Amino acid sequence: MLTAHADWALVVIFTNLIAGIWALGAHWLAALRVKQLWWAVIAAQATIFVQVVLGVYLVSIGGLKAPGMHMFYGFIGIVSVGVIYSYRTQLKAWMYMLYGLGSFFLVGLMLRAYFLA
Repeated sequence: MLTAHADWALVVIFTNLIAGIWALGAHWLAALRVKQLWWAVIAAQATIFVQVVLGVYLVSIGGLKAPGMHMFYGFIGIVSVGVIYSYRTQLKAWMYMLYGLGSFFLVGLMLRAYFLA
């Protein structure tokens, strides 16, 4: 299970990186503003929730001890997804920029968590 958690971390990082690049590109190029972008963003952000569930399982049932800041960055990732989502109506004109930069922020959080483990 620990290997799955470590491998899934790379999925989280790369899917959010791709979603961020796509969303930032869509800010400038209207051709990239397609419905599939939002499905990619949802899928990328959902990977964070799966990763945290795997981590919680390892700590609670697996008996592993994770560094405190590692867990902090994981939970901040979940909170950040909620914050990004909550700003979507206020920043409607900048929504692609919001999700692009928000995805990059999530990548940064997950990289910190990955290297602290």
